[in-house]
Amino acid sequence: MSNDMYSVEQVAELLGLHVRTVRAYVRQGRLKAVKIGKQYRIARGDLEALIGAPAPAAAGAGGAGHAEVSSIVQIDGLAPGAADRLSTLLTAGAQAPRGSPGPLRLQTIYDEGRSRMKIVILGGPAATADILQLLDGLLGPENGLFGTAAGR
Repeated sequence: MSNDMYSVEQVAELLGLHVRTVRAYVRQGRLKAVKIGKQYRIARGDLEALIGAPAPAAAGAGGAGHAEVSSIVQIDGLAPGAADRLSTLLTAGAQAPRGSPGPLRLQTIYDEGRSRMKIVILGGPAATADILQLLDGLLGPENGLFGTAAGR
């Protein structure tokens, strides 16, 4: 039997929001909820109305699970030009169509003073593995990202 009512905590976890944000949505009337005792309960239909799609299945509710990988990669000794090139290649790779249902989010940050680049990757396990494999190939010695020519 499916869970037709969610607690504020469950909605926050399902949507990746803070509990206070969900409570604010309820107080503002953006998310319809019923107060039972001291706690709010949100019906599946009201949650679907908020997000404009069928509500994701709660973990452990018998439905298919959801997995997301968070990865941070740090690369030291990278010249500004090479960092720019690597960022462009990874961003293009993250936007390539793939069979994963969810989006792959990627952000790059370059610290010129330390010649350090950080790459933050959020997505499904397969899509994240694809990007990490691409990154591994791009960092190989044959691509010249760490050579003097890449920094110009």
